[in-house]
Amino acid sequence: MIEEVGAAVSRWKAGDEVIHSGGSGGFCEEIVAHELAVLPKPSALSFEAAAGVSITYLTSYHALVQRANIQPGETLLVLGAAGGVGSTAVELGKALGATVIAAASSDDKLALCTQLGADHTINYSTESLKDRVKELTGGKGVDVVYDPVGGDFSEPAVRSMGWNGRYLVIGFASGPIPSIPLNLTLLKGCALVGVFWGRFTMEEPEAHQANIATVWQWFEEGKLKPVITDVFPIEEYEAAYAAMMERRAKGKVILTF
Repeated sequence: MIEEVGAAVSRWKAGDEVIHSGGSGGFCEEIVAHELAVLPKPSALSFEAAAGVSITYLTSYHALVQRANIQPGETLLVLGAAGGVGSTAVELGKALGATVIAAASSDDKLALCTQLGADHTINYSTESLKDRVKELTGGKGVDVVYDPVGGDFSEPAVRSMGWNGRYLVIGFASGPIPSIPLNLTLLKGCALVGVFWGRFTMEEPEAHQANIATVWQWFEEGKLKPVITDVFPIEEYEAAYAAMMERRAKGKVILTF
């Protein structure tokens, strides 16, 4: 909530409920922010739920809409599907009319993905990602891959693409940056597409604002419901970090004061 505003601020007033996704200061009780770096808190969400939505949902919406141009009826494979951005890609993929295949490292995480609307699930700790995708798509492959994980699963995911598929490079949560054999893009007629939401907001501000309007409306309509299962008081920040580093977290990890 805004405590006070500067003399030149015109967009906000004291008492407004807002959220901010800056590069630093996330563990502070108060922070000074530029008025353009602040977004209205969706009224349908609590502060705990809203704390994790701006980067995750807006990254996934931008990825699926502007970068992949995903269409109703297409098949979307989400890696790391129970994580902070992965879970939003599952939700948004369903909202955009796609058939969603959620891939994660445990049955517990995949149960969450099913609750979020995933049509199919793959436990890539115990199953072959490539073989399972082939089975689920009747050998056709997937239209869009959403990959925030990188590492060992990226190449099998590219090998699982269908003709005219789009592989979305979201990030490298597993650590290693994969080396993809470029002949795969030739053989499959697919595209490797980078997703840099932060730069997008600066390069295409009007499209960014339109994305916010749509996603916020879907919050109000109840079409999107953020996953909030890991909430820690700030005093337990070590446990919060452990939940992420040990890959136990589902959705976003939230710290409260």
